[in-house]
Amino acid sequence: METARPGPVPTVDYVHGYSRREGRRLGDQADTLARLLHDGTSYPAGSRVLEIGCGVGAQTVHLLRSSPGAHIVAADRSEESLARARAHVAAAVPDARMEWHRADVYDLPFADGEFDHVFVCFVLEHLPAPRQALAVLRSVLRPGGTLTVIEGDHGSAFFHPDSLYARAAIECQISLQTAAGGNPLLGRELHPLLTGAGYEDVEVRPRTVYADRTRPALAEGFTRDTFTAMVEAVRGDALAAALITSADWDRGIADLHRTAREGTFHYTFFKATAVNPSPPSATKPSPV
Repeated sequence: METARPGPVPTVDYVHGYSRREGRRLGDQADTLARLLHDGTSYPAGSRVLEIGCGVGAQTVHLLRSSPGAHIVAADRSEESLARARAHVAAAVPDARMEWHRADVYDLPFADGEFDHVFVCFVLEHLPAPRQALAVLRSVLRPGGTLTVIEGDHGSAFFHPDSLYARAAIECQISLQTAAGGNPLLGRELHPLLTGAGYEDVEVRPRTVYADRTRPALAEGFTRDTFTAMVEAVRGDALAAALITSADWDRGIADLHRTAREGTFHYTFFKATAVNPSPPSATKPSPV
């Protein structure tokens, strides 16, 4: 029996845009945080794994490397992103066993129970109806199959030296993403979201990034090239919406760069795993 799937949901624009600069930022983020975020994620040989919202393939490369025998199926709604993902994966993992699909998370072109595992990274925070998306993903996941979700939470960012201007710039990014229909604080909501969508054995654990001058790779790769670059990218929209003045924005970004050079920076990601429960048996017990 097929699982009923919810109807389509209006899509929203990806708040960070699809520029090549954003593609590089996603790659920097994936490479810098690969050990932190992908630790413990490995799929058996022969299993079918759906990566939904694969974007430019930044996370796909690390999935392929950690699970070389698995069959990865990557899907995204942007044809441009998929083209760049194919090129990125072909260069990084030339012998990869892959499928690519243009698809919307609310309207997937896959059969019920087609996948053994589903991987979702930095996707739900951009969706207007994340619980509905999780329900759709359940429909294509076999009973007993697993879901892995990784999300950030921009409210978890704190740093030294503190700066009201830097905080105001970060708040601009949060406000713009919220106005676009997303939720930049979604990480803290993963457990109730997953249980509300019908998953079982839900486990959520924080994955914390801490950077200072003794960790230059993190200070550069995450504080500067990932987080600060993400905030910098919304400058035009923030000024157009009159969320901040140009002078205050520039000072806030300068203070974030100072943090990368000589301060400390903290941010928490949340990684969840869950199981698609098996349906109750339709067989009635025999009378005693």
